[in-house]
Amino acid sequence: MEPHETTVAERLNARQRELTRAERQVSDVILSNYPASGLGSITELAEAADVSTPTIARMVQKLDFAGYPEFQAKLREELNDILSNPIAKRDTWVSAAPDQHILNRFTQEASENIRSSLEQLDPTTFDRIAALIADPERRVHISGGRITQTLANYLFLHLQMIRSDVVLVPSNSNAWPHYLLDLKEGDILAVFDIRRYESSTQLLAEMARERGAEIILFTDQWRSPIQAIASHTVSARITVPSAWDSSIAILLVVEAAIAAVQELHWDDTRGRTEELEGIFDRTGLFRKFV
Repeated sequence: MEPHETTVAERLNARQRELTRAERQVSDVILSNYPASGLGSITELAEAADVSTPTIARMVQKLDFAGYPEFQAKLREELNDILSNPIAKRDTWVSAAPDQHILNRFTQEASENIRSSLEQLDPTTFDRIAALIADPERRVHISGGRITQTLANYLFLHLQMIRSDVVLVPSNSNAWPHYLLDLKEGDILAVFDIRRYESSTQLLAEMARERGAEIILFTDQWRSPIQAIASHTVSARITVPSAWDSSIAILLVVEAAIAAVQELHWDDTRGRTEELEGIFDRTGLFRKFV
């Protein structure tokens, strides 16, 4: 799949208002276990969504596919992208790499990722996420996977300065069960999960949801299976000319969320920050030039 070719999930979410109620039922089924839920026969999908096969045929045409076979071919292509390991990712972009310096190519793709991601992100959804994270009545738990734990740690360090009751949950499954003991109904779990989607991260989200937590998911354009239980999902593009995925677009949304959260309760944040700065001064953490 081309780096910025629109995914089926993106098309479905962008055109929700154009879909009929029956077509939205199909959309819900497809997104519930994406993309696997759309890889069966049209009859199986119709039965799962409790609609007719003509309803599905009309819906895929609204998504700009000639028919169900083309729709499924796109899903299979996406599944292959999701499962790609670093070697396969590199082979894909090297075969079609333009004659430009890697710095320029990478920057162009990363910039396009940001643009495409922001086009897909509903400002209302962003505002709700910021409000949830800022809610002083809710404890915020943050976690990620093998690579995305770096993003989780970045969000944690900033929120820890802004508000109390913020917890960084280890990504290692032999450590995070202890943190579930303190997770209560109404708490927030902000979780990061991008392809190839880690089983441990999904299990953490499922168990947190069972305990009554609201899940905020930060994921890629193909969307982690965690989206099925998430209250809110941020989907950002991650494909760049590299064997590794880029977190730049996700990080931009995270930093914007940090800025929004601090402004929602600025008086409290300011007082907390002033107190923290006093502690920094006493510990001599930062160098003084005067």
